[in-house]
Amino acid sequence: MPRDGQIESAYLLARERYSELGVDADLALERLAGISLSLHCWQGDDVGGFENSGAALGGGLAATGNYPGKARTPAELRSDLDTAYRLIPGSHRLNLHAMYAETGGRAVDRSRLLPEHFSAWVDWAKEKRHGLDFNPSLFSHPRAASGFTLSSYDDGIRAYWIEHCIASRKIGAYFGQSLGTPCVTNIWIPDGYKDTPFDRKSPRVLLCNALDEILAEKIDPRHNLDAVEGKLFGIGAESYTTGSHEFYLGYAASRGVLLTLDSGHFHPTETIADKLSAVMLFVPGVLLHVSRGVRWDSDHVVTYTDDLQAVCAEVVRGDYLSRVHIGLDYFDASINRIAAWVVGARAALRALLAALLEPAALLRELERSQDYTARLALLEELKGMPFAAVWDYHCLKQGVPVGAGYMDLIRAYEKDVLLKRGG
Repeated sequence: MPRDGQIESAYLLARERYSELGVDADLALERLAGISLSLHCWQGDDVGGFENSGAALGGGLAATGNYPGKARTPAELRSDLDTAYRLIPGSHRLNLHAMYAETGGRAVDRSRLLPEHFSAWVDWAKEKRHGLDFNPSLFSHPRAASGFTLSSYDDGIRAYWIEHCIASRKIGAYFGQSLGTPCVTNIWIPDGYKDTPFDRKSPRVLLCNALDEILAEKIDPRHNLDAVEGKLFGIGAESYTTGSHEFYLGYAASRGVLLTLDSGHFHPTETIADKLSAVMLFVPGVLLHVSRGVRWDSDHVVTYTDDLQAVCAEVVRGDYLSRVHIGLDYFDASINRIAAWVVGARAALRALLAALLEPAALLRELERSQDYTARLALLEELKGMPFAAVWDYHCLKQGVPVGAGYMDLIRAYEKDVLLKRGG
């Protein structure tokens, strides 16, 4: 492991190199420290939740693997999260699903969930200084077994999920008001047909009307921000997805809500990086769900890939940091679940730092003067800049392990805590 003095010396040399390109590395680190990722609670327990509804994991979702130490209770999940946050530089948020309510052992229907069922999460977030985000859970439930929720032809099923989403917005507002930072409440539904439908219009009319009913009550944006999330297709909905990207883009732009772009919800040849500068002209903001699809929406742990770098670069280059909310969205049960959080979060932050260290003014000048040769050459040379030295210094100053040293702490926690949980 490098010593503190070595890390600082390497940073000073890197800072000088970046300064020659007109980049202020100190300012880049200051901006990075102000970015909060929203970690996803469902990585810690394989999307299980705590309601025990009796329904298997549905909605086309699947967590593969049986690595020991899965969180079984809210207290265990919070303990695991505490360990992960200590290894990630910066101050970050938590993204909760409705199925993670704490009801004191009593069965509480999802349509009847109240803020009080999440008070322990709020108390924890206050103590640890985390913001909270929220999602209604429209899957893994008997009333979602047909594959349709907000676009169901069954009036009773549709009404049930409308009530659940209304309740979820109130919980989101409670989070935002209690913690002093807006909660992003994101709606995703699994609705769709396995085989080719005849009527593509009617389910979308039902979904549009349902969303309008859900969003009818205005909530102070200082407390809650609404988002809607589309998808290309899902398991069991291969031929038609009611909530497609085009549907939600139109809905978000016309209703003034956030549009959620999930990096695993498009065709494998698509990247959401190119979509940002287009949709941000028409929607108030975007919620990013950062994932890694190995075979389409396989929700692998985020790594420092070209796609991740491209997305983070667009967020920075477009000056969208104040309008883009970044959340992680994957679940891998085949490896240490805490390591999965840490690896993914650190990868996303590294990609953001790389973007913050770009000589933006110089690159724009080259592009606008049509000097594409120099633009190409500079972009290639940036790949060899001493970026790692800046990242190491950031970790040092934020009080988290430099390099892969965090694995020592994760292994110790695994030995002392995870392996003692049993099956």
